[in-house]
Amino acid sequence: MPDIVHTGPGAGPAPVTVRRHQEHFFAELDETGLGAVDAVAESGAPSSMWSEAWAKLRRQPMFWVSAVIIVLVCAVAAFPQLFTSQDPKFCELANSYGEPTAGHPFGYTRQGCDIYARTIYGARASVTVGVLATLAVLIIGTVIGAIAGFFGGWFDTILSRITDIFFAIPLVLAAIVVMQIFSGSRTSVTVAAVLASFGWTQIARITRGSVMSVKNNDYVTAAKSLGVSRTAALARHILPNAAAPIIVYTTVALGTFIVAEATLSFLGIGLPPSVVSWGGDIQQAQTALRSQPSVLFYPAGALALTVLGFIMMGDAVRDALDPKVRER
Repeated sequence: MPDIVHTGPGAGPAPVTVRRHQEHFFAELDETGLGAVDAVAESGAPSSMWSEAWAKLRRQPMFWVSAVIIVLVCAVAAFPQLFTSQDPKFCELANSYGEPTAGHPFGYTRQGCDIYARTIYGARASVTVGVLATLAVLIIGTVIGAIAGFFGGWFDTILSRITDIFFAIPLVLAAIVVMQIFSGSRTSVTVAAVLASFGWTQIARITRGSVMSVKNNDYVTAAKSLGVSRTAALARHILPNAAAPIIVYTTVALGTFIVAEATLSFLGIGLPPSVVSWGGDIQQAQTALRSQPSVLFYPAGALALTVLGFIMMGDAVRDALDPKVRER
């Protein structure tokens, strides 16, 4: 502000205005305009939950480690002859508990069988049972849970009570009892069917809750208003958007069923001894746990590594698909 200076006393001459020198400062203009900041790229494809989940998965080391383990195990189960040229059922008593040699890196069992070949071929039976049981559980549990959660009413009441009854039955205990019926015809399909008969309850409850949380969304209401039937809305709009927790549980369940098959084979009521499996080899090797622990270590280590791979994959997929985790 200018200062006013009086040149005389009283009401003398007009005052004289003296202006002081003032410096003016101006903020520098931002090189990026507001238009560029607020601009939205309309040409790019909109991101979906699955694309965001895949982008997050690619940045997780745990995902790649588990993926390598799963791919390796599946390759061994599908093409075991590419990893060994030995016959897993060929045994020679002269090699009983023999040390590792060229072409036999894991040594020999009590019967003189090649441990490496049996570990490689044992993956086929365990993975086959796990995959078949998981597919059956996925179909049964998804259908029952989706119908109960979407239609509600008497459907929900009856199916939920049936699910609760089967949920109260322990999986392994029920499989032990039922497998006694098939003592003369125990195959991979039989074991998978028995495990699936009592293992679908958890995925049914997960599907029911996920469908109930999705069925009242706006896009479902809009689809119904356009004339889409309830069944079509369930198949096209609700299940795809409720699939995230189902996929996570399915990944973990595959490892669970592999362990269940190994448990039944270890108890002698799973796959017959004529079928090479990790559970059967662990059962045969328990007598030499103190003197020859390596006989037990290799099939048990392969089983543990396989289950670890599926559990790690399930954790990685859960972290990628869970919106609460994505917000953090």
